[in-house]
Amino acid sequence: MTEQEKAAAGLLYDPNHDPQLLAARARAQELCMEYNQLRPSRPAERLRLLQALLAACGEQTVIEPPFFVDYGYHMRVGKHFYANYNLTVLDSAPVTFGDHVFIGPSCGFYTAGHPLDVAQRSAGLEYAKPITVGHHVWIGAQVCVLPGVTIGDNTVIGAGSVVTRDIPAGVLAVGNPCRVVRQIADKPRRVIL
Repeated sequence: MTEQEKAAAGLLYDPNHDPQLLAARARAQELCMEYNQLRPSRPAERLRLLQALLAACGEQTVIEPPFFVDYGYHMRVGKHFYANYNLTVLDSAPVTFGDHVFIGPSCGFYTAGHPLDVAQRSAGLEYAKPITVGHHVWIGAQVCVLPGVTIGDNTVIGAGSVVTRDIPAGVLAVGNPCRVVRQIADKPRRVIL
């Protein structure tokens, strides 16, 4: 079993010595660096780089630089996606964002975790669990989402939250650890400008 297959199965794997994983991360770093250096006046080139980097990139996707991702090929972004400055995604496992997701500045989505056993951790082993973010989700500034978390549709995660477990649909959740504070409206309200 390859290290990538172990990661996909949720088993401990070694990301630090596998040539395939090292090459994939190097490719993603190169594309992120190129993306982060592009002028704001070149949106078509930004989109082209995102399409080359990510597994899926929906229409009207905007990710403000700087943006960092481990592999890119595990990250899927729906339509009308916006991420403010300094998004970091450690996508050792799939990270899926639905449509109409808005992410505040300096947020991190981390599928990688490390064992509690000191010998395994010192050997550089880690595990990966997928992260899923539903449709119409708003995530405030400096939110940290940990391995294996699912955030339901129409949910708001308050700024500074550390999301350690699943958050259901249609709620406001905040804190460290992030907890549901209350239900929010089931249906979007009509905006009058």
